[in-house]
Amino acid sequence: MDSIAYPPRLSLARLSTPLQPLDRLSEQLGGPRIWVKRDDLTDCAVSGNKIRKLEFSLARALEQGCDTLITCGGLQSNHCRATALLGAQLGLKVHLILRNEGTVDGVANNLDAAIPEGNLFLDYLAGANVSRYDKKEFQRNLPALFEHWTQYYQAQGNKAYSIPTGASDGTGVWGYVHCIPELTTDFEAAGIKPQTIIHATGSGGTQAGLSAGVALYNFDATVLGIAVCDNADYFQNKVRADIIAWQSLYSIPLDPQAIPVHVDDRFVGPGYAQADEAVFTVIRELAALEGLILDPVYTGKAFHGMIEKIRQGEFAGQSDIVFVHTGGIFGLLAQRDFLKPQVS
Repeated sequence: MDSIAYPPRLSLARLSTPLQPLDRLSEQLGGPRIWVKRDDLTDCAVSGNKIRKLEFSLARALEQGCDTLITCGGLQSNHCRATALLGAQLGLKVHLILRNEGTVDGVANNLDAAIPEGNLFLDYLAGANVSRYDKKEFQRNLPALFEHWTQYYQAQGNKAYSIPTGASDGTGVWGYVHCIPELTTDFEAAGIKPQTIIHATGSGGTQAGLSAGVALYNFDATVLGIAVCDNADYFQNKVRADIIAWQSLYSIPLDPQAIPVHVDDRFVGPGYAQADEAVFTVIRELAALEGLILDPVYTGKAFHGMIEKIRQGEFAGQSDIVFVHTGGIFGLLAQRDFLKPQVS
């Protein structure tokens, strides 16, 4: 594909994914033409951006002779669902360390439903072992929880490979570095030269990969992450830390400090996995206008942010912009009570 020396990778995603124009929405907004990189179509149940990163992470796990995967995330983690299903495909044990999300404004929500829903339903269906912890314990003791379960499987004669939240680390960065040549081909086929690539940033790995890939391939575009949690300072540090780890681990001839990291944290809303009515309105309207499904945790927030930025004239003078659709439909299903259809 190119002269860059990639580490081992498993071919697990359905690539390349389509690049789709949203012409009705673009006309309605009167801004640049919006294109969507459909990474929600990387697979059926494994759908989303996580599979690109896991192609490299799981290859490394197998290379090290591991037979068990341990990872973590929120109760409706897309990454954990993808890991559970891919582990099943590869014949690996999977143990998920999940964070209970509790309530929204004091009201219990479907994220903690007694009967598993959405991503959590698929975690169990794929045969993953699931350990749920309250939010405070999860945040305070996560390294110790990883160590506990690693030792547990070691005592059983298994060798575990630990994957951080979102597979966002020095190895996972390769997932979206690997996407840049694909985007180059997409843009050439469509006859466009987008100046901005927009996506939801939650664990930072997708942004690290795109940002590093743009630098590595001398790709003339700005990568913009719209935060779905935390703030811009957090993501500046997290994304750069992942890029530094990637550069160090694989001896990449780039200066990580010279790679720009652009984050907009104005659209986080009430918090992680919590969206306000403006986001649900965007989800409803886009589904009806373009037949494109977003979720309230990641893509809905980021797409809402992109629309607001278009309305504010922040992309004035740009003819085309690209939104990377990172999946999340199963998370939407777990919050269906918050998405009340408009009945006429």
